[in-house]
Amino acid sequence: MRKEVFYGVALDVGRAVAIALGIVVASFFLIRIVPGDVVDVLGIQGDMTYQQQSKLREQLGLTYSWWEQFWLWSTMMVQGDFGVSSRFTVPVMDLIRNALPPTLQLGLMGLGFGLVFGLPLPILAVLYPRSPFPFLVNCLTIWSITMPTFAVGIASVIIFAVWLGWIPAIGNVLVPAIILGLDIGGTLAKMFHEDLKTIQTAEFIRTLRAKGLSDARIVMRHMVPNALAVVLALMGIIFAGVLSGTITLEVVFGLPGIGSLTLGAMQGRDYPTVQAVVIWLGLVVVVANLLTDTLQRLIDPRLRRQR
Repeated sequence: MRKEVFYGVALDVGRAVAIALGIVVASFFLIRIVPGDVVDVLGIQGDMTYQQQSKLREQLGLTYSWWEQFWLWSTMMVQGDFGVSSRFTVPVMDLIRNALPPTLQLGLMGLGFGLVFGLPLPILAVLYPRSPFPFLVNCLTIWSITMPTFAVGIASVIIFAVWLGWIPAIGNVLVPAIILGLDIGGTLAKMFHEDLKTIQTAEFIRTLRAKGLSDARIVMRHMVPNALAVVLALMGIIFAGVLSGTITLEVVFGLPGIGSLTLGAMQGRDYPTVQAVVIWLGLVVVVANLLTDTLQRLIDPRLRRQR
C-alpha cells in the first residue's frame, strides 16, 4: 500500500511540476502578445520624445528578443528575484506583499461564508426532506451557476451604495465576502447534498435504520463523515474559485488587493508585475490541488490502487 501511495503521489508531483513550468512560460509570452508595452503607455500619458522612448526601452531590456528576455528573466526568477515594476520602479515582491492582506481578508471571509452556506443546508435538507431546506439548496445552487460574480458585485454597489447608501461604494469588505460566499456555498451545497442522498440509499444506512437508530444520529454520525470526502475533493476547485472571485470583487469594490494590482499592471503593460502575480497565484492553486490529491490518496483506499 505504501508503494502504491508513493507512486500515486510521485505522479501527482510530476504533473504539478509540469503545470507549474507551463504557467511560468505562458505568463511570460502571453502578455507580450498584447499590443504595446509600458513605454507606449507612458508615451501616451506623458510627453516623451521618440529618443526618450528608445532609451527607456533599452533600460528596461525591451529591445532584446523575447527569448533573450525570457532567459534573463528566468535566470533572475530562480534566484527569487522577480524584477522591478516598470510602473512604480519598486521591487515587484514589495507590491505583492502590500496587496496580499486585503486579498487574504476577503478570501478567508468568503470561504467562511461559503462553508456556512454550503454545509448546514444540505444536512438539514436530508434530515427534513419535506421542509423548505431542499428548495433553499436548489436556489443556492442555481444562484452560484447562473449569477456571474462580476455582475452581482456591480448590482450590489448600485443598490446598496448608490441607491440605499447603506455601504461605501469603495473599500467595503463584508458585501463582497457574502457574494463570494454565496458563489462558493452553491457549488459546495450541490455536491454535498448529492453525496448525502447517494449515501442515504446505501445498504449500511438501511441496516442502521433497522437497528433503530434515529435519523439525526444516522445523518450526523455516519452519513456526514462519509460525505465530507466530497468537500475534500472539491477543495482544490473551491480554492481556485476563491482566488478568481476575490480578484474580480476587489476590482468592483475598489479594494487594494491583488486583483486591483493585477488590473493596473495589465493596463500599464507592467510585465514584471503581471508575470509575478500570475506565477504566484498559479503556484498556489497547483500546490492546493496537489495537497488535496495527496490527502485523498491517503484517505480513500480506491485511489491508492489507481496507477
